[in-house]
Amino acid sequence: MSSRLLKRLPVILGFALGVLLIVIFVARSPSPEWVDEGRSAVPVTFIEAQRLPFQLEARGHGVAHPSETWLAFASVAGRVVERHPKLESGAMLPEGTLLLALDPSRYELAIAAAKADLKSLAIEQEKLVTEEANTHRLLKLEQERLELSEQEYARIEKLSQSGTVARAKLDEQLRSTLVQRQSVTALENTLALVPARRDILKAQQEGATVRLDQARRDLEDTRFVAPYDLRLSKVDVELHQFVGTGQLLFQAENITAAEVEARIPFSTLRRLLGKATFSPDVTKSLEERLNLPALEAELELAGARNVRWKGQVVRISSGLDPDTRAARVVVQVDQPYANAQLPHAPPLQRDMYTRVRISAMSSEPLMVIPASAVHQGEIWLIDNDSHLIRRQVEVAFEQNDLAIIAEGLASGERVVVDDLSTAIQGMLLAPRQNNALQESLAARAAGAEQ
Repeated sequence: MSSRLLKRLPVILGFALGVLLIVIFVARSPSPEWVDEGRSAVPVTFIEAQRLPFQLEARGHGVAHPSETWLAFASVAGRVVERHPKLESGAMLPEGTLLLALDPSRYELAIAAAKADLKSLAIEQEKLVTEEANTHRLLKLEQERLELSEQEYARIEKLSQSGTVARAKLDEQLRSTLVQRQSVTALENTLALVPARRDILKAQQEGATVRLDQARRDLEDTRFVAPYDLRLSKVDVELHQFVGTGQLLFQAENITAAEVEARIPFSTLRRLLGKATFSPDVTKSLEERLNLPALEAELELAGARNVRWKGQVVRISSGLDPDTRAARVVVQVDQPYANAQLPHAPPLQRDMYTRVRISAMSSEPLMVIPASAVHQGEIWLIDNDSHLIRRQVEVAFEQNDLAIIAEGLASGERVVVDDLSTAIQGMLLAPRQNNALQESLAARAAGAEQ
C-alpha cells in the first residue's frame, strides 16, 4: 500500500500545483469593467417638469330648451276680434306686438256700471254728510225748545202747588214736554246711526271698486301682447272664434335666452368648484361662497363640432340625476338667435342635444405632465448622469390626456415621455428635450383646444 502511494504522489503533487497556479492567475487578473459606449445608450425624449396655470374642466351633455315658455290661456271668454297675420307656428315676433284680441264690449260695460255705482255711492256719502249737519242743527234747536218746555213745566208745577193754576194746565204742559223730549231723542238716534250708514256706504264703495278693478283686469285679459321677443311653437285659435275661459290659445317661447340643464359627473364638478370657485370663508352664505360667474361655459351641438355657443352657469339644480347620479348644472345662452346663419350656424333651439364644457382657472399652478408618461402609477426620470430612474407618484386626476401629479415629482426634473420597451433602473440614456411638446403641454394646460 505504501508503494502504491509513493507511485501516485507525483501525480497528486502535479494536480495540486496546477490548481494553485490557476487560483493565483485568477486572483491577480484585472476584473471586467463596464464600458459606456455611445451605441449602448438608449435615445429618449423628455420634458422638464414644471407647475403650470391649469384650466379645470367639467364636461357633460344636456338638452336645450327656452328660458321661458308662454302658454297663453284665455282668462276670460269672448269672441276673437283681432288676430295678428303672422300668428302661426314658427313665426318670430318682437316684444310689444299685439297677437290676439277678444271682444271687450261686455267688460267695458262692466267698467261703466262699476263707475256708475261708485258715483252713486259718492253722492250718497255727500248726502249723508249734509243730513248729519242738518240733524245736528235741528237737534240743537229741539234741545233749546226742550229746555224752555222744562222750565215752563217747572213754573206751572209751582203755581199748581199753590192753587193758582188748574191741574189740567199742568198736565197739558207735561204732555208738551214729553213730546219735545221724544223729538230730541229721535234726532239723537238719527245721529247715532250715521256712523253705521257711513260704514255701509264705504263697504258698498269698496265692493264697487273691486268690481271696477276686476272689470279692468278682464278688459286687459282680452288683449294678448308679446311680453318679450318670442317664437310661436303652437297656435290653436282662429279669427271670429269664440273661446272659453281656460282654453289654450297658443304657445310661444322666449328667444332672448335659452337654457341647457347639463348632466355633469359629480366628481369633476366637485373638483372644479372646490379648486376654482368655492370660497373657504364660512361666514358667507352658500350663494356668496359659490362664485358661479367665475365659471366659463361653452356648448357644442352634438354631431357638429363647429356649431358652438358661449354661455354662463346660472344655477345648480337641487339633487342629482336619479339615473346617472350626475349633477344638474344649468347653463344659459343669451340671444341664441342673434348670430344665426343657416345652415352653418343655427340658433340654439328646443330639444337640441349639446355637449357642455364648463371651465375655470385653478387658483394655483399644478404639476402637469402627459398622461402617457405615467405607467401604472410610475414615471421615468433622467438623472444628471443620463441614467434612468423609476419612481412611484400619486396622480391627483387626469383631464384631456394630462395627468396632474400630487406627490412624487419636483419642478425641473426631466420626465421621459417615450414609451420604452424595456425600462431598467440605471440604464444609460441619450436624452433630447422635446420643446414642441413642452409648449403644447403648457397651451393644453391653459385650456387650448387640442
